Amino acid sequence: MTAAREPPARIRPLSERRWRTVTAYGITSLTVTQASPGDLAGWIRGHWRIEALHHIRDVTYGEDSSQVRTGSGPQIMAALRNLAIAIHKLTRARNIAAACRHHGRDATRTLTIIGLIPA
Repeated sequence: MTAAREPPARIRPLSERRWRTVTAYGITSLTVTQASPGDLAGWIRGHWRIEALHHIRDVTYGEDSSQVRTGSGPQIMAALRNLAIAIHKLTRARNIAAACRHHGRDATRTLTIIGLIPA
């Protein structure tokens, strides 16, 4: 088993003025010849990218509290949530929840964002 260490990252929370250094550790069963430090760092970053998507789906769309549980329903709803998130990200929305509220107030905004002109 090999321990992987991603290079220290410098972060600064918006509410603070000082920068901090954060080190992330990971454990893998791969040997040094099977995966380079760069490979491991990429996998770690990729994992957190997926976790960020799940966080948006759960917090913004309440996916964990969804009562859709039978047939293809859960997969279809997950796909629709992913589609909505992707559309908002393509339009460079900084806050997915705020973008959902904005579009929820006027259905024609949603049509306009995907290139359809409401009649």
